[in-house]
Amino acid sequence: MSKIVVIQGRAVPVVGDDIDTDRIIPARYLKEITFSRMGQYPFYDERFHADGSKKDHPFNRPEYQGASVLLGNVNFGCGSSREHAPQSLVRWGIRAIVAESFAEIFAGNCVMLGTPALVASKEDMAKLQKLAAEKPGTVFSVDLQALEVKADGLTVKVTMPPSRRNALIEGTWDSTALLLANADAVKAKAAILPHPSAKH
Repeated sequence: MSKIVVIQGRAVPVVGDDIDTDRIIPARYLKEITFSRMGQYPFYDERFHADGSKKDHPFNRPEYQGASVLLGNVNFGCGSSREHAPQSLVRWGIRAIVAESFAEIFAGNCVMLGTPALVASKEDMAKLQKLAAEKPGTVFSVDLQALEVKADGLTVKVTMPPSRRNALIEGTWDSTALLLANADAVKAKAAILPHPSAKH
């Protein structure tokens, strides 16, 4: 099982309140049968013109390619409950999101993908976004144990629900891995259960 305690990487600031799931991934991409290509689509309509040419968006800028920490603002991930939104961000390369607040379902979906969604104050988010904008090469360290984000001498306190934090730190966020790790116990239990076709 994969335990997630510290995430390190460059950060991409996505400034703005109420960035909803429709903006994160346009509805027309929900028809994909698998999530495998979702990394191509985050903020698609804000990143590209109808002719395919690029707009000015942080996810398009060369200095933020390969960034693994997204810095947001108020009510990030609001809108529908679609899992495609965090899937698209994770498959683009995001491994942690820090914002002023989150839509509850979005934050829960993030954790199910092993991606912590952490909350910082308005003042601290402004500092983090300013640092990422002015020094895009800066490495940010997101520490779930200490509940801190550190970068370039700046230390910011963050919060997240204890149950989600513990699931990430303990590695129990990955339900598939948890099931596989307990495969022998599952098989043993299945062996003593009555067969569905057995008459009662």
